Amino acid sequence: MKNIYGTWMMIFTSLVLGTMASAMVSGCQQSQPPASVEEEPAQPEIEIPATPSETPPAIESAPVEPATTDGDKKPESDSPPAEETKPVPEVKPEPEPKPEPEAKNPNGDAAVSADKPAVKLAAVDKSANAQIKPGDWTQWLGTAFRNNVPEAKNIPTEWDIGAFDRKSGEWQKDDAKNVKWVARLGSQSYGNPVIADGQIYAGTNNGAGYLKRYPYDVDLGCLLCFRESDGQFLWQHSNEKLPTGRVHDWELQGVCATPFVEIETKRLWYITNRGHVVCLDAEGFYDDEDDGPVKNELGRLFDVMRNEDPNADQVGGMVTALNEGKLTDQLRTNFAAAGVELPEDAAVNIGEADKKWTVAAKVGSSEREFPINLVGPKLSAYKVITPDDKDEADVIWSFDMMKELGVSQHNMCSSSITILDDVMFLITGNGVDESHLNIPAPEAPSFVAMDKNTGEVYWTDKSPGINILHGQWSSPTVAVLGGVPQVLFAGGDSWLYSFRADKGTDGKPELLWKFDANPKESKYILGGRGTRNEIIATPVIYDGLVYMAVGQDPEHGEGIGHLWCVDPTKRGDVSPQLAVNVADRTKPISVKRLQAVVPEEGDLAIDNPNSAVVWHFSEFDRDGNGKIDFEETMHRTIGTVAIKDDLLFISDFSGLFHCLDAKTGKPYWVYDMLAAAWGSPLIVDGKVYIGDEDGDIAIFNLSAEEQEPLNEINMDNAVYTTPVVANGVLYIANKSYIFAIQEPSAE
Repeated sequence: MKNIYGTWMMIFTSLVLGTMASAMVSGCQQSQPPASVEEEPAQPEIEIPATPSETPPAIESAPVEPATTDGDKKPESDSPPAEETKPVPEVKPEPEPKPEPEAKNPNGDAAVSADKPAVKLAAVDKSANAQIKPGDWTQWLGTAFRNNVPEAKNIPTEWDIGAFDRKSGEWQKDDAKNVKWVARLGSQSYGNPVIADGQIYAGTNNGAGYLKRYPYDVDLGCLLCFRESDGQFLWQHSNEKLPTGRVHDWELQGVCATPFVEIETKRLWYITNRGHVVCLDAEGFYDDEDDGPVKNELGRLFDVMRNEDPNADQVGGMVTALNEGKLTDQLRTNFAAAGVELPEDAAVNIGEADKKWTVAAKVGSSEREFPINLVGPKLSAYKVITPDDKDEADVIWSFDMMKELGVSQHNMCSSSITILDDVMFLITGNGVDESHLNIPAPEAPSFVAMDKNTGEVYWTDKSPGINILHGQWSSPTVAVLGGVPQVLFAGGDSWLYSFRADKGTDGKPELLWKFDANPKESKYILGGRGTRNEIIATPVIYDGLVYMAVGQDPEHGEGIGHLWCVDPTKRGDVSPQLAVNVADRTKPISVKRLQAVVPEEGDLAIDNPNSAVVWHFSEFDRDGNGKIDFEETMHRTIGTVAIKDDLLFISDFSGLFHCLDAKTGKPYWVYDMLAAAWGSPLIVDGKVYIGDEDGDIAIFNLSAEEQEPLNEINMDNAVYTTPVVANGVLYIANKSYIFAIQEPSAE
């Protein structure tokens, strides 16, 4: 058991779940509402009641028996005042004797119950999931439904990771238990492991320094590939940092997205820290082929900067020698340090004197070429990447969203793509600039559908537009619901959008429905002190219903949250409430960025007769004492729900781990982990696993009964990722290592 207060991180880090984080200037002033708003997509007419209520509707949860907890976790600093963290007031039901009544949705109708659904569940077509090898885990949260519930047996609930040499970082396995192997990641890791066709892929930074041409102190975003059987490093896709800095590509965060792997075609897709959508050959160069339209890609070997002191400058002498068709000893040393031993007879071909040269040489058994360019004060050497470079990635195609679509990503891209048939869906990461006040590219798309084979853009959508609050770091979900293929995107304006999951028409998608995940009077305040949140978690499909929760950049700290269950068969604006003005209560007002309903301007929220809410959980008086305690609240989260046997599990950023009834929203129990959770739960083999910022993995029984963890196992440093299982092996990545956990008898 931990101490009362878990260690609070002192530096800003990023998600990636999935998860991300971004920088916020301390003490920023609140921005003013924009002068104009983005034009909204057309939607069905909504009939508003003639006499709307001036009071927001009650959103209830079924009453539950009182529960005890281990205590509460206190925010450290800049904690929102109590009056600022409360959502729009809700009517809180008093506890009732059993049998307990059904939960109610905002329109007063019975919500879905375990015995008798009050809404017709949408038909779910399994074809929405990618074809995967049994036991593999080929994308973020396993399938396009995004529900992390693999089928496996004999998954350990006890293990010991052993120790690591503090100087070399080498794993000392003598004291380890039930750990099959350990592989080194970077110094910060947020990209979740994916396991497919005998290989494992994970996003991280360059802290491991696997490639000689990129030593560990060179900051990169890296996608690493390992052998599934023993964790042997195979290859790396390297992404240099954007020159614009942290506003677009925060230092040391690496690759935060999770790849999608297709076994049949041996292809892999993911979004890099640079905002590139790339397609890679999953085999790398181990098939001895340079596949795809991208061939002879250049890989940077080293740079030499000109020194203003002539006595210390090396570039001048190197250029003079290159113009004479020669290599200086220092150039040869630099090549060797980057992993290229040039023979004595290496030839220098002059392309343009004083600017461009090519070194041609036989390295190993192959003839190779190494371009050298002088641009300004920097002399740069490259290699032409070939199938001889087994430790390099084989790029099939690449699409630069910043260049081609005008996207201005905020801090990073962390969206994990998904695919239906040949159509790939992703979120661009478009967001605010370094001031956190302006949106530099409101016309740039937030949501994209592409051809997975070529990178051709089928359609884009910019619905969040000028109403983006911060960034856009969620991931899309795809399912056939009610007979209609739907792709669900969480926008940076905190609305969930559903489009028809197809190629669209004339570059435009068909909007099916949209849902505002915040109470209308909630307010976004820079620095995280407000009550209006974003959706960073990924929507989940379970039994034809959609589940999602709201939160903010982890740097913004704790705050009130909301967990929703929504019927995806409705159309139009299916939010629980509509925003109107007293001047004309029959027509919804335009969406406002910072606060949808401003009472001082005559705005008010009314019940939406077209609401798709099945149930909603934000707070509940479990012990019936008339007060809402810490443990009785759903806080901000960047984690995604996991659901099995109608039991829903979700962690929040205040360190609480919640168990609810997936059909009614009834809270069963809550456990205080005493540390923030960035990742999402894993449900497998009758157990539930969740990691936290302190590096602990808590393991629970899959049960509605209130309980303490079966075990809490420390992973040596923070766990920002989500545990996954593939082929009977449990994989957990902490900041620096990935662990394959399996009982020896199960191998």
